[in-house]
Amino acid sequence: MIGCVLLLVAVLALGKFLQIRALIAAVPKPGPQTVSTAEVQKMQWQSQFTAVGTLNPVRGADLSTEVAGLVRNVHFKSGQDVKAGALLVELNADSDIALLHSAEAAAAQAATVLKRDQAQLAIQAVSQAQIDADTNDLKAKRAQVEQQAAVVAKKSIRAPFAGRLGISGLNPGQYVNAGDKLVTLQTLDPIYVDFSLPQQQLAGLAVGQVVNLSVDTFPDQTFSGKINAISPKVDSATRNVQVEATVANPKQVLLPGMFANVKIDIGGTQERLTLPSTAVTYNPYGSTVYVVKQAEAPKPGAPGAAGTPGAAGTPAPTTDAQGKPQLVAQQIFVETGPTRGDQISIVKGLEAGQVVVSSGQNKLKNGTPVTVDNSVQPTNDANPKPQEK
Repeated sequence: MIGCVLLLVAVLALGKFLQIRALIAAVPKPGPQTVSTAEVQKMQWQSQFTAVGTLNPVRGADLSTEVAGLVRNVHFKSGQDVKAGALLVELNADSDIALLHSAEAAAAQAATVLKRDQAQLAIQAVSQAQIDADTNDLKAKRAQVEQQAAVVAKKSIRAPFAGRLGISGLNPGQYVNAGDKLVTLQTLDPIYVDFSLPQQQLAGLAVGQVVNLSVDTFPDQTFSGKINAISPKVDSATRNVQVEATVANPKQVLLPGMFANVKIDIGGTQERLTLPSTAVTYNPYGSTVYVVKQAEAPKPGAPGAAGTPGAAGTPAPTTDAQGKPQLVAQQIFVETGPTRGDQISIVKGLEAGQVVVSSGQNKLKNGTPVTVDNSVQPTNDANPKPQEK
């Protein structure tokens, strides 16, 4: 009885095994995955520091008045270029001018008294003490004249330096208080660009170094300047160092407040292996790429062996249904270097001439068969520019 039961179990198990094997054999094998590829190339590479900077004027100020008063005349137009010392705004100074004339008259009287007493001193009619008092009185009166003249001068607002005026709504008859903004004045040529770089790049910076910058307002133009100052202090919060460069702006197209993309060339050009940035997959355990190569037939006797060995026992490449060599993707680790535009440099892991997957690697694993279709390629430009249609 026990033998019959064991035989029955064995028969059922064999039948189930054959059924499962038949189902596995009937499952269609996944076909090759379509990818695009790029060849690893050696290119001339200029190492650069890049940063985003802000344009600031060499000289810039919001002009205001030290004293309150009624606007009598406005001597400028919005957006006008003015020279240093140009008269911009006059406030009503009638009462101050009258006080100035009064102070001048008092000073003139004090000078006359001193002159008369000096003549009297010659005949011993007055003492030396009187002359000293008259002299001090004259000095005091003249100081009052200078003080009142300064008050009158404050009623005339002048440009402290040459530059371009901003937009102002100031009008004659308007009353302004001390400290009120009248108009902005900015020097546009040259202009500063301020930016920050990580402290580890500090060794590659030097005063006088050439910088190139671009702004999105003029994407086809590059502006050059030189570093004129490097901050002696590294920001303890960001570990960045502030850098300032002076850029020529003869056409005055660069305006304060704009942001700019700054590039600084470091050292000479070098040969580097380059790839499109899309070819590299970044993982917590390292950066990888998929190298495309011909699949090799399994060795005779190995499970799933097919095909005929090549000469000298070398496995022959497998072929697809059309007789073309079958391609597979092999995942390898790489060490990446600097980037520029759409390109990334490879420091270790690849050789020039190797073909790697540039797009479609998200559906691959090691050994996956692939079909190459390069009708559409990822961008691979060292200096990409935005295209608007």
